[in-house]
Amino acid sequence: MKCPYCSYDESKVIDSRPTDEGERIRRRRECLGCGKRFTTYEIIETVPVVVIKRDKSREPFDRNKLLNGLLRACEKRPVSMDTLEKVVDDIETTLQNSLDREVPSSLIGTLALEKLRDIDEVAYVRFASVYRQFQDIHSFMEELSRFQTEKNERERK
Repeated sequence: MKCPYCSYDESKVIDSRPTDEGERIRRRRECLGCGKRFTTYEIIETVPVVVIKRDKSREPFDRNKLLNGLLRACEKRPVSMDTLEKVVDDIETTLQNSLDREVPSSLIGTLALEKLRDIDEVAYVRFASVYRQFQDIHSFMEELSRFQTEKNERERK
């Protein structure tokens, strides 16, 4: 770490402590050249995830956009905000932990549907109707039938 006073390249850490609920580390350093002390902060660098949309355009992942979609699907349903925040956190963590820096929007939709399936059936169907862009009542009924079949299989296990 370069000293801000004399630009010497070496310093020693005198004190380290976490700040911002463990999101950053504050370090007090002493320059080995001039002896002056200074503070540095260490943070985790995250690589942004880029979403490839249906029209092939790209945009940075926006957790608020996902949360708003989930909120609309759960409108007037007994699903807490904490539950939805956890869903968004889980999806964001899954995306960050994948090796892909670009992900299709369909993957995010699929992950959201998987989470909603276990939280609220009505919210699942609402989200699926927007996400899967049903063209007619037949495609909507196919989705309901598939959902019911999967639910029955899970209940048998």
